Amino acid sequence: MQKDKMQRYKILDSNTIKLIAILAMTIDHIAWAAFPGYPRDPLPVLMHIVGRLTCPIMCYFIAEGYYHTKDVGKYTFRLFVFALISHFPYLFASMDFVDWKSFIPFYYGNILNQTSVMWSLAWGLVMLRIADSDRIKDEFLKAGLIILICLVSFPSDWSCVVALCVMAFGTNRGRFKTQMLWMVFYVAIYAAVYFFAIDPIYGLMQMGVVLSIPIIRLYNGKRGKSPRLNRFMKWFFYLYYPLHLLLIGWIQSMQ
Repeated sequence: MQKDKMQRYKILDSNTIKLIAILAMTIDHIAWAAFPGYPRDPLPVLMHIVGRLTCPIMCYFIAEGYYHTKDVGKYTFRLFVFALISHFPYLFASMDFVDWKSFIPFYYGNILNQTSVMWSLAWGLVMLRIADSDRIKDEFLKAGLIILICLVSFPSDWSCVVALCVMAFGTNRGRFKTQMLWMVFYVAIYAAVYFFAIDPIYGLMQMGVVLSIPIIRLYNGKRGKSPRLNRFMKWFFYLYYPLHLLLIGWIQSMQ
């Protein structure tokens, strides 16, 4: 009875939730461009809080994609291709862009935010595949590979937290509360580092990810009603990310 009651509230398909994520992401990135640095004014703070919706939704649907895809190898390859493509618009639109050498990771000596979140999402899928693998029997080997992926994905936007969230969502599929608790735990670590190393207010702001929980809770397990629209939206989600960053970077370069 309780389960049937909950099903009635699952009214959002993945296309709709991803569009919410895209809108939130766009608002967040506009705030970074229009209000550089870490301003405490209400408008940019609110825009950044709205932007916290995006990351958990992206992680959640990468994990869902793992279970729904017909070819996980192609899915993984596609994510890495778009991670490579997105690297250049991401840096072009970033506040740290200086010249073409900015596209070379670590050229100016920074460690964080060397590439886009797509890099960590792609590695998150690999991490999930390792954690879920029956071919890798040695649990110590699995743990070592997961740690290695954390190191490789660390320099990206949202660091290795994104990869860990993808793994947590995927390995706990069907256990919603457990999924969300792991997500909050990983983001809390990220928020603590942000709090002490970068900015206290913006560190606390990272916990705005909890606002995504009721939205993900409404997911009905479906992509959308129209197969034709589903195909369009599949590629739209991939293309929008680098294209909107390219546009933001171009606007900034014109000022």
